[in-house]
Amino acid sequence: MTEKQNEKRSPLNRQQFLGIAWLASLAALVGEFVAATFKFVEPNLDMGFGGKILAGRVEEFLPGSVNLVQSGRFFLVRREDSGFIAFWQRCTHLGCSVPYDDENQNFHCPCHGSIFDEEKGEVVGGPAPRPMDIFPIEIIDGEVRVDTGSPIKRRSFSDEQIVYA
Repeated sequence: MTEKQNEKRSPLNRQQFLGIAWLASLAALVGEFVAATFKFVEPNLDMGFGGKILAGRVEEFLPGSVNLVQSGRFFLVRREDSGFIAFWQRCTHLGCSVPYDDENQNFHCPCHGSIFDEEKGEVVGGPAPRPMDIFPIEIIDGEVRVDTGSPIKRRSFSDEQIVYA
C-alpha cells in the first residue's frame, strides 16, 4: 500500500486528532469549573458551623453545666436558673480558641490570659476588650438549636441574652 492509499483509509489526520483532543480537554476543564462553582454556591445543608446546629434536648443539659458543642465551636451553658446561653469558643482579644477551665469554673484564654466568667461570659481578667460573643438560641419542641451563622458581639451582659425553655 502506498502512503496515499493509507491516508484515504484514515478518517482523521494528525492535525484533526490533536484538535479534537484539545477541544475535549477544554470541555473537561470547563465542566470541572462549572461543577466546582455549583458546589461552592450550594447551600450548606449539613448544618455545620455557620448554620443552625442541634445541640441536644433540654433535659440533656443539667442546670449549672457548661457543655462544649465541638461541631458548632461554642459552649452551651445552662445556668442554675435553667436559662441557656451559647458562648462562641473564641477570645474577643485576638480570636484564640478559649477552653473552659473546670477547676476555676471560668473560660481561660491560653494565648494572652483573658479570663471570662462562666455565667455571663464577661471579662474578669486579661486584655480582652469585651465579653465573649454569643449565638442566638431557639428551643423548639424541647430541642436546643443554636444559630452559629449569626454571632452577636456584646458590650455587656443583659438578661435578654438568656433563653428559657
